Amino acid sequence: MTSPVVCTPLRVERAALSGRVGAAEVLRTGAGPRRSTAAAARIAVSAPRPVLVAGVAGALDPRLRPGDLVVADEVRCEAGEPVPVPTARPLAAALRRLGLRVHVGPLLSSPVVVDGPRRAGLAASGALAVDTESAWLAAAAAGGPFAVVRAVVDTPEAPLYRPGTAGRGLAALRSLRCAGPALTEWLAATGPRTVELAQPRSFCAGVERAIDVVDRALHRYGAPVYVRRQIVHNAHVVRGLESRGAVFVQEVEEIPRGAVAVLAAHGVAPAVRAEAKVRDLCVIDATCPLVAKVHTEVRRYSDRGDTVFLIGHADHEEVEGTLGEAPDHVVVIEDIGAAAAVEPPDVRRVAYAMQTTLAVDEAEEIAAVLRDRFPGLAGPRRDDICYATTNRQRAVRAVARSADLLVVVGSPNSSNSLRLVEVARREGVSAHLIDDVGELDLRWLPGVRRVGVSAGASAPEQLVDDVVSCLSGLGPVTVTTATTGTEDVSFALPKEVS
Repeated sequence: MTSPVVCTPLRVERAALSGRVGAAEVLRTGAGPRRSTAAAARIAVSAPRPVLVAGVAGALDPRLRPGDLVVADEVRCEAGEPVPVPTARPLAAALRRLGLRVHVGPLLSSPVVVDGPRRAGLAASGALAVDTESAWLAAAAAGGPFAVVRAVVDTPEAPLYRPGTAGRGLAALRSLRCAGPALTEWLAATGPRTVELAQPRSFCAGVERAIDVVDRALHRYGAPVYVRRQIVHNAHVVRGLESRGAVFVQEVEEIPRGAVAVLAAHGVAPAVRAEAKVRDLCVIDATCPLVAKVHTEVRRYSDRGDTVFLIGHADHEEVEGTLGEAPDHVVVIEDIGAAAAVEPPDVRRVAYAMQTTLAVDEAEEIAAVLRDRFPGLAGPRRDDICYATTNRQRAVRAVARSADLLVVVGSPNSSNSLRLVEVARREGVSAHLIDDVGELDLRWLPGVRRVGVSAGASAPEQLVDDVVSCLSGLGPVTVTTATTGTEDVSFALPKEVS
């Protein structure tokens, strides 16, 4: 790609950004569709090149105020196909880091200045703001990186041809000037890349089962269906289920008596089940069968009088639930130091179990210390870390070895997602956890030519697609897949919803 260009339709817009966007060329392209079309044709001669359109606009959405910035995720024209802008959310995040008030959504380009009743009519389209150039300037990118940032001058409550427009215009230009560092970040992040997807990634069988349980419960019993804690540790999954009538609570005491209640995939202590029975709840258990297996192991060991070392993170819901099976007989071991220091009442009657979402190598190091200290240590025939956690960590290692940057999609409370980041970092690569594409930091990308992408077992695959689309919006992308195994596991549904 050739050097980037910033298109500013008006002279005052060019003045606001000159010298504030790094080495990018700042061009005054002229107002309106005719001048924009001509400018796009001139620029496209040397395309593809990154093109960023920056200037002022009129608000359609009444929530916008003068000086607010609109980052277009789609540029529409009253005639013609809309132009998607998949890099909008990371660019908006960069602008917000500067303290600016930013909105992300569709931008409409009109052949004439919009005001009066026409503004209200266009607002019904769902577009946030309107200008007279961006849709025609999109051709300048010739399929290469393209972005639009517009500062609001006029609003439905403060129309263009009213007193105060000059002051509102100055507020918009100040915002545009302040936006310079973020626009520079976007321009610096553009370039060709290879994206390597780790496989397996995203949903595992236990997560699919848990989500299916809530979906089927809503279909069978109707809304609301109450769910104790997050059904799986992913904010997008939770919001999607909430939109269909699921109600998430912290404890069963918050659920109305006699209601339908789903227990989340991470498992619960027996005391929670007892409380649900007291409240006469219709309980549907979505506990992952692999977590349930660990509960069974702990009960078996504790029933015979063993002290059970539970390797895991004490504040994780899965560990809290497992600990509740035998709180007087279970000791949580979080690290090698704890394993080296623990002193059970009887060194001859000891056993261990593991949280299912740990990093395999770290968990094995802790278990090895326990085995060395207690030769009679009993344990499961196979380690408790689930197949999906193991498989995703193996795939991440394979990708990390050749990547300049590795991105893991998953929510920050997802243990298995956090472990993927840790595994990648131990391979020596820069690795980051993001909840979705909006957290993809443009500052990570300059000079990066190979990006690895994975997702935790509770993260929807669509979120991975969004990341790939965003990277494609920053330049030509070659997508490859590193496959280290396949998964064909499935679990039966509870009888209440099967």
